[in-house]
Amino acid sequence: MTASVPLDLAASPRDNLYAFGKTWGTFGEDPLVSTFHGTMYASIGTSRLQPLFGYAGTGITKVRFVGEGADERLQMRGKETGFFYDLRTGEVIESWDNPFTGETVEVFPFLNDKIGGELTLEMPKLFVGDAEEHGVAMNENVEAAADGSLPFLLPWAVYGDEVLLEWDYAHEYPNPVTPLSWPKSSTGHTINPSEHFVIYTSKRELEDRDLASAHFRAGFSRVSPFWPWMRMGGSGLEDGVMTGRLHSRKTIRGLDDVPPAIRAYTEKHHPEYFEAPEGWDVSGPILSSWEAYARATPPEA
Repeated sequence: MTASVPLDLAASPRDNLYAFGKTWGTFGEDPLVSTFHGTMYASIGTSRLQPLFGYAGTGITKVRFVGEGADERLQMRGKETGFFYDLRTGEVIESWDNPFTGETVEVFPFLNDKIGGELTLEMPKLFVGDAEEHGVAMNENVEAAADGSLPFLLPWAVYGDEVLLEWDYAHEYPNPVTPLSWPKSSTGHTINPSEHFVIYTSKRELEDRDLASAHFRAGFSRVSPFWPWMRMGGSGLEDGVMTGRLHSRKTIRGLDDVPPAIRAYTEKHHPEYFEAPEGWDVSGPILSSWEAYARATPPEA
């Protein structure tokens, strides 16, 4: 017999925090790896979209509740990788022949072992890097409470045991990779990356309080300007768009569920990303590829 406690996902912010944390991460301390993989395309004008490379990686997120009552908060601590791979071989690439510029460029993988954040009973604004003034509500469609606050309610849909969650974030903020300092890597003064998830999980697993985590699988799309490492600045194609369709899921068989080439590359070069995050420093940062690139890459000019 399981310790099943019903969840009120339509009206309870606390239940929403619990369900989101249990889906996206784990309340246990042991590392539970999630993984993603899919194909990235270039969209330029009215031309047919062109597949360029694969994008894949892993994430580990642990969560816990702190505080009580109105001060209760869900802390999230994680680490994440993102690698690029050849669409024919599946092998991770460290350089790439840019078909638009003719230049061979060094690939810049995404690595962040300091992901941290805290969610409260009120809907947060998500921001990336240092652009706090450009934050966007995690759910922009929730109705305000009588006092004007936005309760933490996400757009769940329940069909028997199947629980669906839509999650979108769409940002617009000043490009950390500025045209002045990185004329070849920058696509302009502003960037607008977004990701759009459709997540599937289990009502039975969410409501079973003996389980530290609920399995999820998801499809998601990603839309953004060209990544800085592609060096599209000055190409005349700076207004082009990167878009992709990808799978995301929490592993069931551990590392055996990570794409083999991604697993082998991570174990060889970055094995610490298969280990649980240390401690509970939730101060971040939450970075996109642009912030990470700007912090790690010397200015070109």
